[in-house]
Amino acid sequence: MIRRLGQMLSAGLLLAGLVVSPALAAPDFQQWLGDLKAEALREGIRPATVDTALTGIAPIPRILELDGKQPERTITFDTYLSRAVTKTRIKKARERMVTHKALLAQVSKKYGVPPRFIVALWGMETDFGGNMGGFKVVDALATLAYDGRRSAFFRAELLKALRILDEGHIAPDRMLGSWAGAMGQCQFMPSSFFKYAQDGNGDGRRDIWATPADVFASAANYLATVGWNPDQTWGRAVRLPKGADSAAWAGLDKQALPLSAWARRGLRAADGKPLPKATIDAWLVQPDGPKGKAFLVYGNYRTIMDWNRSTYFATAVGILADHIGSGK
Repeated sequence: MIRRLGQMLSAGLLLAGLVVSPALAAPDFQQWLGDLKAEALREGIRPATVDTALTGIAPIPRILELDGKQPERTITFDTYLSRAVTKTRIKKARERMVTHKALLAQVSKKYGVPPRFIVALWGMETDFGGNMGGFKVVDALATLAYDGRRSAFFRAELLKALRILDEGHIAPDRMLGSWAGAMGQCQFMPSSFFKYAQDGNGDGRRDIWATPADVFASAANYLATVGWNPDQTWGRAVRLPKGADSAAWAGLDKQALPLSAWARRGLRAADGKPLPKATIDAWLVQPDGPKGKAFLVYGNYRTIMDWNRSTYFATAVGILADHIGSGK
């Protein structure tokens, strides 16, 4: 009855011309942009920066289309892995490890993150800088901030993007990224830039778009800041005992157990060998559920999950890092 009454009221208001769509209710973009410029100036961003970054911009329909069509997961982990950890990507990763060996060693020593994980994240995020996204970050964030669905979040990110420009870390025409505003070779949002980006080469800028020293230091600093343990790896593929109730065991929300406890439950390494006797707590993760591949993962896996909250992504990063280090 209440639902029906609501429908009748809505219909009556529509006929009376009193109900308008969110798009029609939104302020004119130029009015909205004027308010944004005033806010940026109040926050201390220089007028020249505001004018250069925001003059002539307009909402980008393609970004709204992408934002409105984010699909649910529709592929299996095996399919995802076959696309993310390819022979070509492994080959590229190993080549980058050689090319940047000295720099990666220096960054690794400072932050305590092994080079292979820095390179694996670099490869997974942007194919080693080859695919950073082609949208101007300011334009993308302005589109999403004006749209209204998550306007407060993207408005705050937009103001931080303007501050990045104001501090001279990157020129406006080079500040490119994804449709959602993730930037550079490590795909940081502007807020992450201020939390984690580093000036790796000491030139006074944090150039995560084109300076390898800054890219590597920023990625390593992120992992180190959120809890990377230099004494552990990420985890390992495992084999479950026949008839195991893995649905009851699996999940990062479960209590971590020592490897010895998992061994007593009958788990073994993927090659059938016994689990290591190391004193490490681990969680059982099955990205595709009880019938899929199984992994015992450690604290560093959760650190990777802080970067991207996807078990597909985090597991693929670990597997790619293993390939980089294996030499096979």
